[in-house]
Amino acid sequence: MVNDMPYHIQAWHNQILALGGNLTLEEMKHQCYGKNDELLERVFPGRFSLEERIKIGNEKEALYRVEFKPFLKLISGLDTFLQIANNKNIKMGIGSAAITENIEFVLHNTVAGDYISTIVSANDVSLSKPHPETFFKCAALLNTAPESCLVFEDTPKGVECALNAGMKAVVILGEHEQAEFEAFGNVIHYAKDYNQLNEIITAN
Repeated sequence: MVNDMPYHIQAWHNQILALGGNLTLEEMKHQCYGKNDELLERVFPGRFSLEERIKIGNEKEALYRVEFKPFLKLISGLDTFLQIANNKNIKMGIGSAAITENIEFVLHNTVAGDYISTIVSANDVSLSKPHPETFFKCAALLNTAPESCLVFEDTPKGVECALNAGMKAVVILGEHEQAEFEAFGNVIHYAKDYNQLNEIITAN
């Protein structure tokens, strides 16, 4: 929905270095998936308690929201895409590895909040992506069968999650290259933004 991954990667990289880690920015990019406490456990196995990992993660997220807010905007064309989908009575929800506060941060500061009320965040699941729990819960809240859902993702782990849930996926290319998704047979389309998709759904 928003191209905020570079801000997450940089915020985490700064945090990891401050904690004594030595990951490069590129290595950090490939660690940015799943829940915050899981990320910290992968990078610093056994070093922090769960409570400490949650506290560190929340501090990073609060800093991310402050630093990203001046640049917050939906991916190009998404505002129109949401309006078109809404006019076609298509059910829409968010199934994200982000914490609830970050999702609400985006919804409250963009027009996306006018169209989406169904949310499943990292706070709502026990198992994070690529485990399908997030997307299964989102489908259930939308009262829609998983195989009838179409997922829009920008990360390989997200597409893998969709595959594990039996869902097709459209990939919005951002921080990741198309080659990183080619192992997943559930991808039906690639787009650099939603303007390309608006042309397709308007014609149908």
